[in-house]
Amino acid sequence: MATVLGSSAYAGDLLLRAPEATAMLGDDGELIPVDAAALLQEALVTVERQEDADEAALAIRALRRRELLRICIADVLGRIDDDTVMSAVTELSRAAVAAALAAAHRVVQSTSGEALPMRLTIIGMGRFGGGEMGYGSDADVVFVFEAGPSANDEAAAKAALAVANEVIALLGRPSADPPLVVDAGLRPEGRQGPLVRSLASYRAYYERWSLVWESQALLRATVVAGDADLGERFLDLIDPLRYPAGGLTAEQVTEIRRLKARMEAERLPRGADPRTHLKLGPGGLSDVEWVVQLLQLQHAHEVPALRTQGTLTALQAAVDANLVSSADARALADSWRAATEIRHAVVMARGVPADAIPVQPADRARVAHLLGYGASGSEQMVEDYLRKSRRARAVVERLFYG
Repeated sequence: MATVLGSSAYAGDLLLRAPEATAMLGDDGELIPVDAAALLQEALVTVERQEDADEAALAIRALRRRELLRICIADVLGRIDDDTVMSAVTELSRAAVAAALAAAHRVVQSTSGEALPMRLTIIGMGRFGGGEMGYGSDADVVFVFEAGPSANDEAAAKAALAVANEVIALLGRPSADPPLVVDAGLRPEGRQGPLVRSLASYRAYYERWSLVWESQALLRATVVAGDADLGERFLDLIDPLRYPAGGLTAEQVTEIRRLKARMEAERLPRGADPRTHLKLGPGGLSDVEWVVQLLQLQHAHEVPALRTQGTLTALQAAVDANLVSSADARALADSWRAATEIRHAVVMARGVPADAIPVQPADRARVAHLLGYGASGSEQMVEDYLRKSRRARAVVERLFYG
């Protein structure tokens, strides 16, 4: 208990709202993340027992609180590694979104008084789709619907929109618990576009308007909740976009490089030290992921192993296909892993998400301690990260910018 509370503000905040979870500390077996299928079943059964939306939101929140605490305690005590953290947090988010979708169906159906005239699937994007969520990650999604056999498109679209809005509202209600923000900003036309689209509408959009950045974003798309058959048909629809026959044109490669350069120039917070920004800094998460995603867009049509949502899995596939040397891949993976573990530790230490190594000495010391450097090892932690990120950036300059 002293180790957990002394190391992690995040765990401390969760324990205040779930004191009964202290029982986990007495049994290492209790610190093993719950099996994904069992977690999903529990979430769905729990929501089914609730009488209204408020109770459903509370039930989902309580389940997330308990499981986040389980994962965090195991992480603090060194019982699980970062791959397990990312997998467990992602599966917990999938269960929460699926439960919220079930509750939203009930809410909208009870309001209308009749069966819903559509099927709906939720596609995970970004780190959600890639199985790489951390403690503070949003759940990036797109919503896809299809009208039922006897329903008209207008009624189906109206019902689908109501359900999607209810999912977002259920998971986003104000609470002292860590939020799960459902972000649909990666949909066609971004936040200016419709929140929900039919499968036919997605087909028409992609046939006419699809841009290379959208193909890149779709690399991580996977079905996370809702109608599985509809979800698979959506994936079949986007496969030619994210794994384009013949790879990318020279103009498309230039466009991706331009977008990356603009992001580096515009999205880094004002006053931030680029070197210690774990997401957008040189050699950081974004650098590594854009290299991997460029390789996928260029070669996945001929290398099936590249058709995967995970960054490091795709990177290894590129090595196996002789697209990247083992040394270059190791430099990229080492920096990506270092940025990931520091990012996780920052949330655990401070209790709030952040994308940069803390500036304050006390915060840095807590992060370093969580990572095994000891309370006085914060400068060594930073030096180790900078060394790895410099090596990764050198690879990025060669492989991405050419």
